[in-house]
Amino acid sequence: MEALRAGRVRTLRVGPRSDRRVADAIALARTAGVTIERTDAGSLDRLARGGVHQGLAADVDAPRDVDIDELVAAAAPARPLLVVLDGVEDPHNVGAILRSVDAAGGHGVVRQARHAASLDGIVAKASAGAVASVPIATVVNIARALDELKEAGVWTVGLAADAADPYDAIDLTLSTALVLGAEGTGLRRLVRERCDRLAAIPMRGRVDSLNVSVAAGVILFEAARQRRRGPGV
Repeated sequence: MEALRAGRVRTLRVGPRSDRRVADAIALARTAGVTIERTDAGSLDRLARGGVHQGLAADVDAPRDVDIDELVAAAAPARPLLVVLDGVEDPHNVGAILRSVDAAGGHGVVRQARHAASLDGIVAKASAGAVASVPIATVVNIARALDELKEAGVWTVGLAADAADPYDAIDLTLSTALVLGAEGTGLRRLVRERCDRLAAIPMRGRVDSLNVSVAAGVILFEAARQRRRGPGV
């Protein structure tokens, strides 16, 4: 549905299932002038490659890639709130992070071209459609991208379990890029060194870390809380 609203669907394929959500998708596709093809359940299963398709499949244009400057400029007049993914490859995590960026009012994501999850299939589904609306910049080098963000006036805050400062003690009302490392390994050394500041999410139980997509949601909504209340809070 989000891909249809974003004008990214070329062809909508509809199986024999009939319910309100399928009817709404068909109506939206007709309004947008999208080609609609009827198909049988087996063909739809094959198109979805075993994924849970809920009666629909679509040929969708890839999200338009933007550069760092576009990402920052698109946030105006607000101060940018961005997420940088350093080696986060799991498609479920990438999709969930995109969903949290959209839900918290973030302005975009920076990811590396190599070792990155494809932005279709699992990522699109896990993002609940946010992949169609969250701007994404794909870069060759994350450390260099942090330098570009700094040049654009964006403060870079890396999440690290051993950081001295708790995440909610940092002013996130400034133009901010939140830098997240991969599960298990965390931020790579060069990326960590490029961050203006490091922040930790204190753990009170027996586990010593959060899933990266959960951590992203925690700090994004802390940023959203601070921004609702104003600078310096």
